[in-house]
Amino acid sequence: MVAATMSMDSIISKALAQKRTALLEPEAKEVCRAYKLPVPEFKLATNMNQAGKFAEKIGFPIVMKIVSPDILHKTEAGGVLLGVHTRKDCENGFTKLLSNAKAFKKSARIQGVLIERMAPSGLEVIVGGIRDQQFGPAVMFGLGGIFTEVLEDVTFGLVPIKKSEVHEMIRGIKGYHALTGFRGMLHVDEGAIASTVVQVSKIMNENQQIGQIDLNPVRAYSRGCSVLDARIMLASTHGTKRELIKNDGFSPGKTNRSANR
Repeated sequence: MVAATMSMDSIISKALAQKRTALLEPEAKEVCRAYKLPVPEFKLATNMNQAGKFAEKIGFPIVMKIVSPDILHKTEAGGVLLGVHTRKDCENGFTKLLSNAKAFKKSARIQGVLIERMAPSGLEVIVGGIRDQQFGPAVMFGLGGIFTEVLEDVTFGLVPIKKSEVHEMIRGIKGYHALTGFRGMLHVDEGAIASTVVQVSKIMNENQQIGQIDLNPVRAYSRGCSVLDARIMLASTHGTKRELIKNDGFSPGKTNRSANR
């Protein structure tokens, strides 16, 4: 994957030169694109007029997110707007997001606002990667949304991993039936989820500078899936599987860790 590696090197080198420990969301999603992970169409707007133009080009409704190296958790900062339907609302939203970010952290460096196509509803899952100090690189899969808080259900697999092994990971979670249309729930595309996990495995295996990947949520459909949010931490911040679970809202000690080869 030469083209992807070249793109990754450029993105990561820029982040390291700026002494950042994490990629910005547009950078993280460019990494996803380079590895053919399914992300909604997006653009980074640096002014109100540009935001409106980008929104019209992408098509409404859209999602808007503040982009700042100093604001990792955007929702807490009032840095996310969902379901924006008009150019006027988009332009007003741009101003609002900047104001919220400065109110949250006056010294925050603002890179702009991510303008992204709003994805349709589906079943939310979590896909992650970690460079564990003891075991090396590993991938993670779990259910998202309320399942994260209630079931605390996740599986890990060592990198590199085969797609057949990823299917074992997916079927190893306690809430697997939630993916299969249980009691009227959406029967999601397990193959698309498995492909996403495999690509995260490739990212971790081919890029030693990356310490952690959180794709949360990944929205799964009856056909395909979409990475709605992506966070990538650099290798200087790598940790343990427990830390990845904790960062994604899981409680250590209550996880299903099947598929650890």
